[in-house]
Amino acid sequence: MSYRFTPIVSELPSSVPFVGPEAQERARGRAFRARLGANESVFGPSPHAVRAMQQEALQAWKYGDPENHDLKHALAEAHGVSPDSVLVGEGIDGLFGYTARLFVAPGMPVATSLGAYPTFNYQVATCGGRIVTVPYRDDHEDPDALLQLAREHKAVLIYLANPDNPMGSWWDAGTVQRMIDNVPDGTLLCLDEAYYEFAPSGTVPPIDTGDPRVLRFRTFSKAHGLAGCRLGYAIGEAQLIKSFDKLRNHFGVNRIAQAGGLAALADGEHLNAVIDKVARARSRIAEIAGDNGLSTLPSATNFVAIDCGRDGDYAGRVLAALVARDVFVRMPGVAPLNRCIRVSAGTDEDLEVFAAALPDALQAAS
Repeated sequence: MSYRFTPIVSELPSSVPFVGPEAQERARGRAFRARLGANESVFGPSPHAVRAMQQEALQAWKYGDPENHDLKHALAEAHGVSPDSVLVGEGIDGLFGYTARLFVAPGMPVATSLGAYPTFNYQVATCGGRIVTVPYRDDHEDPDALLQLAREHKAVLIYLANPDNPMGSWWDAGTVQRMIDNVPDGTLLCLDEAYYEFAPSGTVPPIDTGDPRVLRFRTFSKAHGLAGCRLGYAIGEAQLIKSFDKLRNHFGVNRIAQAGGLAALADGEHLNAVIDKVARARSRIAEIAGDNGLSTLPSATNFVAIDCGRDGDYAGRVLAALVARDVFVRMPGVAPLNRCIRVSAGTDEDLEVFAAALPDALQAAS
């Protein structure tokens, strides 16, 4: 049968931005011993969130609240904003999809960094948008170059992650605020703050929901350990947030995820404990790298980029050798970022598996 896909869909590849560890395990015929590639929180969700989700599972015969009322109000209180300025959705990836549908028509330019988080580009491509890029500068996204690119192409959206994925780098709040202040007329800055809980003090500029130039994206997938629940939120100017009601999946956030997010948000003790564990894991990853003659990039996230010291082909061989030794890691997709492999914060046991496998992987890659 010849399907009548839209012209945009007909031109898209049948692929996903990431090959998941489960797909790799099926292909390999065995499980990974250390799952250190997806930037999940191996330290798990708050016990209070687990209990809340278990209890809410008994009510799973009901649809979730399409307004996400309780979670939206709790997020608003936590961040000192009006509930009208909070949008809850199916993870940051889902919110990127809605944002693209709101703003991007076929041929419209969207500015991002070459090698930045690929799911944003994936969502733009599904709307027929035209991605324009600038390179990273010293392993950081380049705010000034992004602004200039947006001006040159009259981009409808700019994407910036702070802290950054895949490099773990970050800009201080003043730099990010200057970028917000200089966003061109008719352009919206999509500020991805998925890792902000792990960042040093002074990384995140104050939230100003009266500023229509920026939409800030955050998630429960990282520090809160709820990646499998697909739960994220955006904070922005109220009229912009209201516009998402035109096209969002109103029942997209299930009631179990809503309950888990609400309980996780209230458990600051667990959140702080996870942040401490991640900091210790980052130090251990750096120690393992140093023991093998490698260097690491400073990180404000729950992963560390390890510089393998050569080019992307060599780093790819290191990654393949680690995978062959049952250690799941990932790497950036473009040069010069792809000289690195990226290792998520893991438990002590995970990192000992990595420490044991890395010397053999480096030897096999040489």
